[in-house]
Amino acid sequence: MNNTKSLEAWQKSQQFIPGGVNSPVRNFRAVGGNPLFIQSGNGSKIVDIDGNEYIDYVASWGPLILGHAHPRVVDAINGTTANGTSFGAPTTLETELAELIVNAVPSIELVRMVNSGTEATMSAIRAARGYTGRDKVIKIAGCYHGHVDALLAKAGSGVATFGLPDCEGVPTDFTSHTLVVPFNDADAVRRTIEANDSQVACLIIEPIAGNMGVIPPHDGYLAELREITSEHGILLIFDEVITGFRVAYGGAQSRYDAIPDMTCLGKIIGGGMPVGAYGGKKDIMQSVAPIGDVYQAGTLSGNPLAMSAGIAALKTLAEPGVYEQLEGRAQALAEGLRDATDRHGIDACHNRVGSMLMFYFTNNAVTDYETAQTSDINRFGTYFSGLLERGVYIAPSQFEAGFVSLSHSQSDIERTVRAADEVLSRI
Repeated sequence: MNNTKSLEAWQKSQQFIPGGVNSPVRNFRAVGGNPLFIQSGNGSKIVDIDGNEYIDYVASWGPLILGHAHPRVVDAINGTTANGTSFGAPTTLETELAELIVNAVPSIELVRMVNSGTEATMSAIRAARGYTGRDKVIKIAGCYHGHVDALLAKAGSGVATFGLPDCEGVPTDFTSHTLVVPFNDADAVRRTIEANDSQVACLIIEPIAGNMGVIPPHDGYLAELREITSEHGILLIFDEVITGFRVAYGGAQSRYDAIPDMTCLGKIIGGGMPVGAYGGKKDIMQSVAPIGDVYQAGTLSGNPLAMSAGIAALKTLAEPGVYEQLEGRAQALAEGLRDATDRHGIDACHNRVGSMLMFYFTNNAVTDYETAQTSDINRFGTYFSGLLERGVYIAPSQFEAGFVSLSHSQSDIERTVRAADEVLSRI
């Protein structure tokens, strides 16, 4: 496969952009080779600047649940653009999207629009601290909530540890109020809360971990977190930036019937445009300015382009049969990949929830960050490169989710499974 133009574009971009990319995973460092520069996308396919076409399971890292350049979304953006791109003043589009979100997501009574998932998690934690008057935050090892200083913390060797910065440029003081516990371990949460009595403002978690591959919660885990946090007056925050409107119309909280106090959203609610949101119970959200004293603002928050794209996307997702179709296509892909690894005697753990999926090159059950790390990343790199050569584009990291969209056809799924089978036969 010829990617001469992509290589040249990357070499040039490195002269002006750190690493030649504007988000680190795009660099392909985890899998080798050079990043592809994309020219266009339509439906389930993307085309790079060398003219190579790929079946795409990255979907802009999740938001393109309808596929690339969906006509309703494109028409909504084009129609809105003609009237202006941003005003820094309210529009009725903001209210329309907010109403759709409030009616869909069980935990949200009021919602504030922001510009990214990172802004959403940062703002939700600030609101939680302001509302409770407490400082400490519990996060889960391996769950990613954006590049917020206080959340760039890693777990130590103990069950629970004060967070240490996992990134240069973040002072230790910024993460000194962050406590890190393992995923799927409610007992660790309980012990951590008891050791920090009346100091914890909130627990933030991806209800389905989507940044260490795909890891579902154990049965009853989310419900137990709900019970524990309620007992201690701690706010439970679900980071549904990935899972919101992805695994169900009402998000993971409706799929698992576990209702948090606050929810962070992004990705899909912008229809592919930059967007984020955080919301929750009315009394919590009324602590946010201009009603309350927790300050948060943004010039482009609720901008018309993102709002119109999000409205078009959510209205399409609300149509009958949408999630059944997504579930069926993702199940067919997951089963095909499982059959392929079994056929070739490859140790693999296959995880899927709805239209999110990933398999790991390990013979361990992957249930948390520690077990995810047992995957053979060199094998994954070989697998990734082999798929790419056969016209299938997956995330260039073992620890990112794969996404099926409504635009993926049965023939796309079958072609992907055949490609995977060929690659796995050579590993």
